[in-house]
Amino acid sequence: MKKNELKEKSIEELSNELDKAKKTLKDIQFKKVVSVVENPIQIRELRRQIARIKTYIHEKKLQEIYGEIKGSEK
Repeated sequence: MKKNELKEKSIEELSNELDKAKKTLKDIQFKKVVSVVENPIQIRELRRQIARIKTYIHEKKLQEIYGEIKGSEK
């Protein structure tokens, strides 16, 4: 998934994407233990995607908090 696509999604959609990515990562890690994984680089890519999604969720939550603070000051 592209970075721009992640930025445009809401917190709920990002949370769903995070759950899917975590499940996929766990499945691949399990397959790695049991047998040979076709694309081991996919593990690294998924970990980075999870970190990216968590970062965007955190940014959106901070924006909401900052918007509430700015709204209450007026």
